[in-house]
Amino acid sequence: MAVSYLNDEFFSRLETLELNLRTDLAGFFGGKHLVRTYGQTVEFADYREYMLGDDIRRIDWNLYSRFEKYFIKLFTDERQFHNQIFLDCSASMGKICPEKGAYAVGIAAALGFLSVHNMDKASFKLIKGGKAEDPFGTIVGKRSFFRAMSTLEKFEFDGDAEISDAVTNCETGTKDGLTVIISDFLTDNDWKKAVDYLCYKKRQVLLIRVLTPDEIEPVYDGRFNLIDSEALALTDDKNMKLRINRSWQLAYSEAFKHLTEDMKQFCASREVGFVTVRTDKTIEKTLFGELFKTGIMA
Repeated sequence: MAVSYLNDEFFSRLETLELNLRTDLAGFFGGKHLVRTYGQTVEFADYREYMLGDDIRRIDWNLYSRFEKYFIKLFTDERQFHNQIFLDCSASMGKICPEKGAYAVGIAAALGFLSVHNMDKASFKLIKGGKAEDPFGTIVGKRSFFRAMSTLEKFEFDGDAEISDAVTNCETGTKDGLTVIISDFLTDNDWKKAVDYLCYKKRQVLLIRVLTPDEIEPVYDGRFNLIDSEALALTDDKNMKLRINRSWQLAYSEAFKHLTEDMKQFCASREVGFVTVRTDKTIEKTLFGELFKTGIMA
């Protein structure tokens, strides 16, 4: 990949951010995320009346002397999450436009960095065909993260991506973190199955749709050969010869608007985050602007 956003300056700007994840997630012991349950930290949260089986060492004897009832102290609980980042590695994401692929990798890297920076685990799942390859395993700590990034920015986008099969066939924990799917979602594959599966697993879910300006507002006019970058051959039915005029552009605009509204409504119905990002905007505006709007960053 000739284009890259991954450098020391890029990651240093991210150190002021943190992932803002749901407090109802369970996660693992030993992290930095406050959750709704009570735990064993040193930060006081509340009192509760003593019940048979409670640890008597947590009884507040000062309250007993005042009310002649036993109350125990409750403390906040901090958890570590396992965040999964699924990256669409199909040809439409970077084979024709390397800048688009680099942009998607930059967003994936930023989310992975914020995970390890805040003591979470991270996994990068590369969607190729109907499988999600896991070349780095579970990443813990910045040293392992940067070692993985040196490889991630060099891989090539090619082929197609079956998001539903890749996600549903991947080993995924229950209620233990965030799952992000980064794609252009310009596919006839039923990606909604993947979202429903993740919601069934009670994970927090975020969809990031990465598009170029031409994919949002094409300005072509005249005769064109439209070649699908993921077609298996030039004779594929997906490839067409068209004379593009104003009516075709309006039809595309309406279809794109309908697709966007459908994605928004579907995600809203399942309390899933959704954001569309343009590659002509700086990646900092995406991270510090668009993703802030979803509430995923703080």
